[in-house]
Amino acid sequence: MKILITGAAGFIGSHLCDVLLDSGHYIYAMDNFITGSPDNIAHLTGNNNFTFILHDVSNFIVMPEKVDAVLHFASPASPNPDSPYGFPNLPIQTMKAGALGTHNTLGVARAFGARYILASTSEIYGDPVEHPQKETYWGNVDPIGLRSVYDEAKRFAEALTMAYHRYHDINTGIVRIFNTYGPRMRLDDGRAIPNFLLQAIKKESLTVYGNGYQTRSFCYVDDLVDGIIRLLNSDIHEPVNIGNPQEITINELAKTINQIFDNQAGVVHLKNKVAGKDPYRRQPDITRAKEMLGWNPTIDLIEGLDRTIPYFKQKIKQEGN
Repeated sequence: MKILITGAAGFIGSHLCDVLLDSGHYIYAMDNFITGSPDNIAHLTGNNNFTFILHDVSNFIVMPEKVDAVLHFASPASPNPDSPYGFPNLPIQTMKAGALGTHNTLGVARAFGARYILASTSEIYGDPVEHPQKETYWGNVDPIGLRSVYDEAKRFAEALTMAYHRYHDINTGIVRIFNTYGPRMRLDDGRAIPNFLLQAIKKESLTVYGNGYQTRSFCYVDDLVDGIIRLLNSDIHEPVNIGNPQEITINELAKTINQIFDNQAGVVHLKNKVAGKDPYRRQPDITRAKEMLGWNPTIDLIEGLDRTIPYFKQKIKQEGN
């Protein structure tokens, strides 16, 4: 297949490029480097099945030839207000990627009759009152809060994707991505695992925002990519949760990482600085992914961290941090 991937220089997008290229597909990789990094795809330069297109998806897209699939993964995703790459500091760009970017990429899929996969997020559930979260849950979301630029962009993107499926009969799919980690995450991403790894490698205290009893479910990127590709190769149109259902508190995560590094600096609790209301619990119900895609995560947290740590050590050394 010939496949367009937007956000291809991002954390998840670049891993998708790798796996799909290895499977023999031709990749058109699109990014404008607002949050993605050229380093993430530099190793693909010279690959005869890889073409990079520097472009902002919020502008009209003209493809050089027909594609068989479109994967729309372009969007800022970090809630960190202290990072220039966090969506609190890129509010308009985030909304445009979710609204105009989805419209433009759906237009490409419609023009070529291509399979379309939208990268959505567990954030569409907001601060959930249902636990774990099933795809049938409508969510508990603040539509005008600081997080709304991301949450509502993704909710709109899902609605537009389903509208194109129903009205134009486009072969669409929606993946709701839960917390994912692995190599190529930004050091200044601001989320728990990058923060903790950066601090533990430096033997600093791990900063836990709030009381640390909030939970997350962390999925290693290879498992996530496997689920996305299974969805791509299916004819499923309903949203599908892809994430690891192993729920862990942030305190437990910090303790685990300190133990891996034998970091005696411990933990410091600070006031929560994440933009908007931080969801207190997050755990996917992956029944639909298991039954419809035959997908189940295979990499546990310890193994995933072992695979991630060398990348962070290398990046810290390269950047002189």
